[in-house]
Amino acid sequence: MFPTAKADTPWRKLSDSGVSALNFEGESILKIEPSAIELLAKTAFHDVSHLMRPGHLAQLRAILDDPEASDNDRFVALDLLRNAQISAEGILPMCQDTGTAIVMGKKGRRVWTTGGDNADEAALSSGIKLTYKNDNLRFSQLAPLKMFEEKNTGCNLPAQIDLLHTGGDEYHFLFMAKGGGSANKTYLHQGVPSLLREDLLLEYLEPRIAALGTAACPPYHLSIVIGGTSAEQN
Repeated sequence: MFPTAKADTPWRKLSDSGVSALNFEGESILKIEPSAIELLAKTAFHDVSHLMRPGHLAQLRAILDDPEASDNDRFVALDLLRNAQISAEGILPMCQDTGTAIVMGKKGRRVWTTGGDNADEAALSSGIKLTYKNDNLRFSQLAPLKMFEEKNTGCNLPAQIDLLHTGGDEYHFLFMAKGGGSANKTYLHQGVPSLLREDLLLEYLEPRIAALGTAACPPYHLSIVIGGTSAEQN
């Protein structure tokens, strides 16, 4: 229902440990131990907190040579590049808001994971906890004690983990550290079908975009999504 583009991320191999291939009734099976999933989550959230993708860095670098860029544009781009350099050393994260740990997984039907029920979620949570506890990352999760009382969990759990089943013998993960500095500028507006005219739609969107203000985390990436199956899913 929601297609995604093919990833052009440069991958690297973490380990052979905990992953094996076998054959069952003529079909190839990928067998994964919880330790491999834990290592993957631990490494992913370290990297997402400290490293930027080469393509993103190249876009920032291009601003410095862009004849249409203002002095302020170049100042911000250079500052972001310097921040990325410091963050890449692995001591301080690229942003103090190290976010809610979000994991989306697509598990092929010929992927077997050991450890019993909910082992995948437990291994992912364990890896996330290890990174946030050991890597100088801020704990952002609060647990409710009462209606008007809450307490920091001290390990950035619980994480949001959504695992889906699909075909094949591969297990794909998307790891995100979602900070509240942009989530606080996410809004759902419900219009009527008569708005689906360019002039009316632009008139409808303009004041709502302006109302977002500038209190979220830079750099801004504005996304407008129109349509969907239901308000709840959106």
